[in-house]
Amino acid sequence: SQVSLEEESQNPPAVGHWKPLMPSKGDKEEPEGGCQDAGGVHEAQSTEQLNVSRLRSSSVEIREKGSEFLRDELHKAQKELKLKDKECERLSKVREQLEQELEELTASLFEEAHKMVREANTKQAAAEKQLREARGKIDMLQAEVTALKTLVITSTPSSPNRELHPQLQSPSKGGFRKGHGRNKSTSSAMVSAASQNVAPEPVSRECREVDSILFAEFQAWKESPTLDKSCSFLDRIYREDVGPCLDFTKQELSELVRVAVEQNTLTIEPVAFQTVPVGKVAAEECGGPKKCALSGLPRTCKHRIMLGDSGNYYYISPSCRARITAVCNFFTYIRYIQQGLVRQDVELMYWEVMRLRREMSLAKLGFYPSEM
Repeated sequence: SQVSLEEESQNPPAVGHWKPLMPSKGDKEEPEGGCQDAGGVHEAQSTEQLNVSRLRSSSVEIREKGSEFLRDELHKAQKELKLKDKECERLSKVREQLEQELEELTASLFEEAHKMVREANTKQAAAEKQLREARGKIDMLQAEVTALKTLVITSTPSSPNRELHPQLQSPSKGGFRKGHGRNKSTSSAMVSAASQNVAPEPVSRECREVDSILFAEFQAWKESPTLDKSCSFLDRIYREDVGPCLDFTKQELSELVRVAVEQNTLTIEPVAFQTVPVGKVAAEECGGPKKCALSGLPRTCKHRIMLGDSGNYYYISPSCRARITAVCNFFTYIRYIQQGLVRQDVELMYWEVMRLRREMSLAKLGFYPSEM
């Protein structure tokens, strides 16, 4: 039995397998009787205890190895989970950053698009405004050039236009005459002179002489033409002609008219004579067809004026229109000189300025053509 126990200790049975205890063939026969039974029971108990202890040690060992394996797997899984968490956090930050950049880019694109649209609209409006102003200026310049050719180029002191100046026509033509009539004594004197074979002076020829002071002031202004009335040339004309010619009874309106004439923003248009229904007269129309807004006197008003783009109309009498027109003609001519549109000798320009001053003087004294 001892030999068999040693063999079994050297070759342990498999876990969970019970090996039956069988006597080997070479063993001696067990003694008969009670001794043999007691020894067999004791041997079986010890074998069973040994097997139980082996089983216990094997299960403990297996549990320990399993626990160690599970711990290792758990550590590996935790490490992988931490790596996954870090990767997810990094990807979340990248996604948030990309979303923020996309929002900023979209907002900047929309803002830039709106800015470009606003700039385009502003440029279009400015271009349309400049186009309208340019067309208006072109039309005005064409009309002024036509008038200049008629009034200036065709009517110079050296070759005056007799149709524009009826006072230069001979009496035989029966043209328009204003001023003093010839008395009988003068006529008889001319007849006696003719009888004595003395050639009389032409009636249409007028004598004139250049004033040295006025001519010097005009020459100084012509060197650097300007519309600033502080220069001696324009200062004198303002004091002697422009100021008195635009000095009407209604002082406040007279000042507005003077400013509009200086800025070239005054408009004169004829009045269409028609019956205006009572109560429908525009509130901005001052004066009326039968009352002058500048003089305040009851006159038949054939024209009305508008100052700038205000839309307010003022009825004016023929006398007031003649005074305003004379001043406008003067300013138009000196503007042409300033812009270099007049190609004439200085003396011819001077005499044209004097002619325009004479028109202002006559207009402020109340003389005006009947067609006004």
